[in-house]
Amino acid sequence: MSAVRQVIYLSGSRADFGLMRSTLQLAARCPALKVQVAVTGMHLSAVHGHTVDDIRAAGLPLCGEVPVDVTTRTPASMATSLGECLQGMTRLLEAQRPDFLVLLGDRGEMLAGAIAALHLGIASVHIHGGERSGTVDEPVRHAISKLSTWHMVATDASRARLIRMGEMPGHVFVTGAPGLDGLAELAHGSREEALLALQMPPDKPFVLALFHPVVQQSGSAYSQTVAMVSALARSGLPVLWLEPNADAGSLEVLRALDEVVLPAGSRRVQHLRRDAFASAMRHCAAMLGNSSAGIIEAATFGTPVINVGDRQRLRERNAQVWDVAADPEGIAVALLAALSQGRGPCENLYGDGRAGERMVQHLASLPMDPSLLEKFNAY
Repeated sequence: MSAVRQVIYLSGSRADFGLMRSTLQLAARCPALKVQVAVTGMHLSAVHGHTVDDIRAAGLPLCGEVPVDVTTRTPASMATSLGECLQGMTRLLEAQRPDFLVLLGDRGEMLAGAIAALHLGIASVHIHGGERSGTVDEPVRHAISKLSTWHMVATDASRARLIRMGEMPGHVFVTGAPGLDGLAELAHGSREEALLALQMPPDKPFVLALFHPVVQQSGSAYSQTVAMVSALARSGLPVLWLEPNADAGSLEVLRALDEVVLPAGSRRVQHLRRDAFASAMRHCAAMLGNSSAGIIEAATFGTPVINVGDRQRLRERNAQVWDVAADPEGIAVALLAALSQGRGPCENLYGDGRAGERMVQHLASLPMDPSLLEKFNAY
């Protein structure tokens, strides 16, 4: 084994990299670690902003690119893309032979990475395991956990759930959510500065909207999007709408946005830098949609959140979250209630903003005995 530990982080989207950026930069400064990023998925797509450039701009070295299909956007293409990623990651990991492959969350590319790493005798470190959602994301998340050797989770409840799933208690660490690290500092500017940078009207409150399709409900993505826009029209507030990921149904979300009219002063964007997104969460009057950012990160700013549909329905909740079905009337009522109540306390059950420090300490000290890959259920 080398004195300096070789760590590869697999990233497939703006979302996971935004959550891990500060942790990866901190790890890159640790003398005991050599950190590289393997890039796949939406990062390599011009349609999604070619966000691999954000990784380069962060000063993090790339060890390889694994292109997959992110344009077809059907349930079948998501499955075949996982296969493409598995082949590409197998080749990459076989060439690089890192000590650890770090994976976050529940995306298909993370599952592909975990499968490849286990078969090549490389230990995976899974972040944000043990959480619930109730959609296709949940079994994928748990599958990644079962393939991984080490776990860095956001909450005590997630740790307890992984242990009940048969993971060794000594392999599961509560670190907090890495996406909270430095989040408040990213949004340090004034409201006036933020609205100018976001190109939103300076004299009105605005709603931040981010809605991803649920794979099992991809046929309803169009009507669900229309329901949200209908509710927003009643409020009359301008909307900053961030376009969805590349999952099945996302083309229907985009088609709905092409056909409906957002309130005056609204803006639809393909991609926001992490600092701009943090500012939007801090300064919006409310957040609307089904992004995990509304469940995990928005509470750092006390932002009220209207969570629409099933995508996040079983996650642990911070305060200031209204859960509604994708129904125009219900969304409108919840939005009015959230706007009337305003911002809440800036308290977040997902951590204290120091997850990265803990993660780096673990990566620099975790045992690396090959026998640890011989997994068995603890019960």
